[in-house]
Amino acid sequence: MKLIGSLTSPYVRKVRIVFSEKKIEIPLVLENVWANDTQIARSNPLGKVPCLILNDGGAMFDSRVIVEYVDTLSPANRLIPATGKERAAVKTWEALADGILDASILARLEATWRPAEQQSKAWIERQMSKVDESLQAMANALGEQEWCFGNHISLADISTGCALGYLLFRFPDLAWQQRFENLDRLYQKLLQRSSFIETEPPAA
Repeated sequence: MKLIGSLTSPYVRKVRIVFSEKKIEIPLVLENVWANDTQIARSNPLGKVPCLILNDGGAMFDSRVIVEYVDTLSPANRLIPATGKERAAVKTWEALADGILDASILARLEATWRPAEQQSKAWIERQMSKVDESLQAMANALGEQEWCFGNHISLADISTGCALGYLLFRFPDLAWQQRFENLDRLYQKLLQRSSFIETEPPAA
């Protein structure tokens, strides 16, 4: 298997962290989906990373699909509960974290890809309000718990950590750490893990 992705994509980072936590080595093939000569469409018609190339040559894409598959490859360090409300709770955390990423990336693209005279301030504010409300929901749900769900690290924590890390990477002025101290405690704990250390995005 090999993983097609980039060093700055938070969705790719989530998949890489899951592979690391599962103790499964995976080669990373770098691809810039924004380049004119990108080849990603050969593997994923949506033109997005991450994309997992399987041993039989087939392709699997969307980070949520990939991490669910990877968690089944080894019984060690299960990151997603098998069934029931527990599974739904962890996947809901993932959906919330991915929603933060979706909104923040849309806001960033509006501000960086469109000419200044064509940019919509209202659109950017709408997306960033989603980020703010989702951070508040995360902080409320985490409370004083050590982990997002249960008594050990799960996909909920990994997804949350990737979203928080992306905000620090691309929106350093957002200052969420001062406003949500419990989320920062979780994030600082995650930063001690080799899976997060090894996937830290390069300096902008």
